[in-house]
Amino acid sequence: MKLKKQVTVCGAAIFCVAVFSLYLMLDRVQHDPTRHQSGGNFPRSQISVLQNRIEQLEQLLEENHEIISHIKDSVLELTAHTEGQPALPHHTPNGSWVLPPESRPSFLSVSPQDCQFALGGKGQSPDLQMMAVYSLLPFDNQDGGVWKQGFDITYEPNEWDMEPLQVFVVPHSHNDPGWIKTFDKYYYDQTQHILNSMVLKMQEDPRRRFIWSEISFFSKWWDNISAQKRAAVRRLVGNGQLEMVTGGWVMPDEANSHYFAMIDQLIEGHQWLEKNIGVTPRSGWAVDPFGYSSTMPYLLKRSNLTGMLIQRVHYAIKKHFAATQNLEFMWRQTWDPDASTDIFCHMMPFYSYDVPHTCGPDPKICCQFDFKRLPGGRINCPWKVPPRAITDANVAERAQLLLDQYRKKSKLYRSKVLLVPLGDDFRYDKPQEWDAQFLNYQRIFDFLNSQPNLHVQAQFGTLSDYFDALYKKVGIVPGMRPPGFPVLTGDFFSYADREDHYWTGYFTSRPFYKSLDRVLEAHLRGAEILFSLALAHARHTGTDGRYPLSDYALLSNARRNLGLFQHHDAITGTAKEAVAVDYGSRLLHSLTNLKRVIINAAHYLVLGDKNTYHHDPAAPFLGMDDMRASQDSLPEKTVVKLGTLPSRFLVVFNPLEQERLSVVPVLVDSLHTRVLSEEGQPLPCQLSAHWGSATDVVPDVYQVSVLARLPALGLRVLQLHESFGRPTLASSVRLYLHGRDLPVHQQEAIPLHVFPAAANDFCLENQHLRACFSGHSGLLQNIRRAGEEQEQRVSSEFLVYGTRTSKDKSGAYLFLPDGEAKPYVPKDPPVVRVTEGPLFSEVVSYYQHVQIMVRLYNVPGVEGLSLEVTCLVDIRDHINKELALRFSTDIESDDTFFTDLNGFQIQPRRYQRKLPLQANFYPMPTMAYIQDARSRLTLHTAQALGVSSLASGQLEVVLDRRLMQDDNRGLGQGLKDNKRTCNRFRLLLERRSTANKSSGFFSKLASMFKALGFPGARTGSPEVQDERPVSFPSLLSHLTSMHLNAEALVLPMAQEKLPPLALRSFLPLSTTLPCDFHILNLRTLQAEDDSLPSAEAALILHRKGFDCSLEAKNLGFNCTTSQGRPPTAPASTWTPWKSPLSASAWCSISGSGRGAVRPGSMGAALSPAAPAWPGSSWASAPGTGEQALGRRCRTLQRLLPSNLLVLCSQISEAAVAGLPVAGAGHGSRQWVGKAALPCSHGCPWRCTGWAPPGPWGSTGAARSLVGLGQLPEELLCTGDQARLELVGNTRLFSKAPGLCLI
Repeated sequence: MKLKKQVTVCGAAIFCVAVFSLYLMLDRVQHDPTRHQSGGNFPRSQISVLQNRIEQLEQLLEENHEIISHIKDSVLELTAHTEGQPALPHHTPNGSWVLPPESRPSFLSVSPQDCQFALGGKGQSPDLQMMAVYSLLPFDNQDGGVWKQGFDITYEPNEWDMEPLQVFVVPHSHNDPGWIKTFDKYYYDQTQHILNSMVLKMQEDPRRRFIWSEISFFSKWWDNISAQKRAAVRRLVGNGQLEMVTGGWVMPDEANSHYFAMIDQLIEGHQWLEKNIGVTPRSGWAVDPFGYSSTMPYLLKRSNLTGMLIQRVHYAIKKHFAATQNLEFMWRQTWDPDASTDIFCHMMPFYSYDVPHTCGPDPKICCQFDFKRLPGGRINCPWKVPPRAITDANVAERAQLLLDQYRKKSKLYRSKVLLVPLGDDFRYDKPQEWDAQFLNYQRIFDFLNSQPNLHVQAQFGTLSDYFDALYKKVGIVPGMRPPGFPVLTGDFFSYADREDHYWTGYFTSRPFYKSLDRVLEAHLRGAEILFSLALAHARHTGTDGRYPLSDYALLSNARRNLGLFQHHDAITGTAKEAVAVDYGSRLLHSLTNLKRVIINAAHYLVLGDKNTYHHDPAAPFLGMDDMRASQDSLPEKTVVKLGTLPSRFLVVFNPLEQERLSVVPVLVDSLHTRVLSEEGQPLPCQLSAHWGSATDVVPDVYQVSVLARLPALGLRVLQLHESFGRPTLASSVRLYLHGRDLPVHQQEAIPLHVFPAAANDFCLENQHLRACFSGHSGLLQNIRRAGEEQEQRVSSEFLVYGTRTSKDKSGAYLFLPDGEAKPYVPKDPPVVRVTEGPLFSEVVSYYQHVQIMVRLYNVPGVEGLSLEVTCLVDIRDHINKELALRFSTDIESDDTFFTDLNGFQIQPRRYQRKLPLQANFYPMPTMAYIQDARSRLTLHTAQALGVSSLASGQLEVVLDRRLMQDDNRGLGQGLKDNKRTCNRFRLLLERRSTANKSSGFFSKLASMFKALGFPGARTGSPEVQDERPVSFPSLLSHLTSMHLNAEALVLPMAQEKLPPLALRSFLPLSTTLPCDFHILNLRTLQAEDDSLPSAEAALILHRKGFDCSLEAKNLGFNCTTSQGRPPTAPASTWTPWKSPLSASAWCSISGSGRGAVRPGSMGAALSPAAPAWPGSSWASAPGTGEQALGRRCRTLQRLLPSNLLVLCSQISEAAVAGLPVAGAGHGSRQWVGKAALPCSHGCPWRCTGWAPPGPWGSTGAARSLVGLGQLPEELLCTGDQARLELVGNTRLFSKAPGLCLI
């Protein structure tokens, strides 16, 4: 179809969409309940005018109905007839490259409901907002006496006469899964002895209690103990003596960890507990992470925990909260308007979680009650007053002394229930300590409890014992808000434990391993999804006997290694060098195994005939995209050798749930390489040299970059041909030596122009933006967006921080700079290489310690709308230096900037001038941005690093740090094991939407609105809403981050022969998912044999909140947003399913919808499901399956805008829970809810999930994925009357940019 017709069609479509949107606005105004409640603000005459206008619009829409039908048919015809291949670029006479317009239509429809969510609702303001608290406090660090960081505590002796003090002493042992020793070394030296003694000593007295949190250690111990000892553990758990707290694989860091990994390690731990012990954690315990993210309480709440404890919070915050009795609060998400995310949180008040800092404010006294320090032991009290064993002669005096501390500590809290932890790192590793602690404390408890005049009841307890007693005391059900307790929003970064010692260095420490962590995470997610799809297909076709089920053990091991690295001394970079090597070896081992899992699944899924599948581990059909020589080396791309073959096949995996148009790089050994689609059509390519250094080209290796459209979650088959006909379009290169006498080695095929001197300033440009660079430094200077007349200053520079010369210096934990950063001054000027080509252009500047590449893609859509920035850092010859990259702009951001928390939500920050420079750095796991009324600049990152904005318009990220000394926090080492590290970013400049420049019909409509006095439609302001600081990325920003963190994987055919059978691309989705939906994981669950997969899987969806106020033009999306609903469609419009995801019985779906699965396609069609829970109207949307994604039916307001759905079921049954999953077509129809489920083969599935008890919950035992589920209702399958039991509360709805759990 000609371009003119396409433009006409799209223009008409835009016109009709605009008209219809205006109609909806009027319709909403007419039915706005606030108007009716306002007491009639409008005269009847104006209402009459409004009604007339509505009638006119309705008539106009009716007249245009035929036009809309024609547009619809034209678009469908366009889609049907297009080849779907990107058009070939061409060179214009002025020397620039032009990519012809897309032959396919693209559209983006943003629902107003989704924008309203970002605006925030009218919720109750919290009592404590952490940004406001920071503004309030003086941070003066005054000496508090015995409680150095606090104040003197006094009380009246009779305060407990009417209500006795109830004390719970909670024994615990904090076991780091790696820190000074490796995980295995800790286990064999200490942890196994702790747990063995625990089983023995806890059985000696039923009054004893103990808590444990690290399931990684516990599972290793469990595998090595007898059945008798296992039974004893179950008894201890069952009678309440032993509590498993939090239940994650580790106690994760909350600054650098990504929420995928946080959830995954939580699932791994909870699944293990449920299977082996049959228990679900109720309370969270986090005594050692170095600051706390508000993401974690959200996940714990959604895991059905009702209380949590934290410890490492800024000492000034603790003092303030203690003085105001706010150390216990309901922790609420900033974006939550209705308290649905609240979880009760207890903050420990003193310096540490060790015994001297937990019984009360005076550590000198509390240390006397740490009976491991009795004279003759290996450790003693620094305050020179040792403990004394409790006897009949001294028990009264010792008990009174301890009770005084208990009473003083209780004055900091609002209830008469007191929590006193009793433990430290790796405590209770010998039977003698168990006896010393438990026997001496029991004597004290017996004395206190026998003295009615003391008005105290003391006992050993678990964490949940304490929370339950508190809930009972205040008369509430666990999980409810206690009367009189405050509500808090915000997070607890950045942490300082004393003076100006801010723990902000670990946000960047060991960035090489932070990057490797995210690479493994991306591979794990991709492997999980492909394995689940391939296994389900193999089971359905009966070929699972040939499929390598042993791959599941590799998946399980990778989950656990990734989970282990989330430990708060692993991803933080704060372990010993040998321990870091152990972590790195585990990560690399799992990364290599995951590549094998992906290769095996991809091989199976692209085969035209699945019966021919043969798994040969010695000769895999596909090869790996890259290889790492060791755990501390960067990856080397695989070179595809064409050799004598006429063609080689590539399989490209897109791990995103959205179709993407990407430039896919491939290294080849032939200059004459063409890339063809599966159908044999040529694809746009760019030929570039492969550079080994600033001036040396790798001989006989070329980079072919192909522009390919990759199916969502799919596999695209491409062909590499050695062709001596039409050459691949080559890029041109300019090399500026800046006066340096350097030899240059080049390839004749790639045009290279060498300039001895520096260049003038120059620019690179695509259809979306123009980026200009300094000719001298090669660094970015400014950006101009398409359609704008002026450039936006976005200049970059490298900076260096030193460390103090005093006693306290920067180390692995602390950032203690010697002042403001100084400009980085290299020994020699940089070599600057400028490459320009049809698909991308780039500038690479080679400095002594850093190589920075800025690339601009000349493609439509997401990848062409931002700059790719890569920094290859090597500071191994630095001494006590930290290298940073700063962007300076004209954006008037003042003192405000924004960072993400765990890649899950955005937290506004404010530069505090009253605090030292290091206090103003924050973690940046995925993004940070600055903004004003006109623009927003977002720095997206592929690895966690520290970030700040130290002046208006600035954004600064620390790239690496090399420090020669310990910072006195227990590590005993500096950071001297630096690696060559590649930090990857995307820089996105966005413009805020301006007033519509309308005319004609639209101007009249706008005038009508103005005349009637209606306020304009609000846009998603990221500023404070209802005094709640809340902000969101734009939709483009979300997708940019996804593109950066989920790169396409290229799998070349490994066998040196042609494939015997045809390969076909794998397209699992039959229709487009909403743009704001992210499939976080599709996780096959384990069978009874841990090494084998079951027929169940967990599908985890995340619906993301986004800011609508940023301009959204030419985004290249082919999707709509979700209006807070899972993808839905009525039963009459189901698309036939091509293949199932389970080999057992299923309910299949058919209908009159357009078939989205093309003949010959091997992809399983993921069809939308339509749940009809009681009270909702999900299943009433008209239209085809494709249309239902754009035209949502109305649903309950509680169906949250951004949820994490966790479904645990046989995968084919996922449709029952309202999730889009493939199944088999058998001509039957499926309805969900209490309606009938006509099924030809029955529905014998069980669906387990995790959810908090709610108004839908009923009684009954439940298996749970994470947390304690409830039985909401039964779903009946009529026809053969097979029953489908839904185990677990599958309806987790909250208005949150978070997670909906099924």
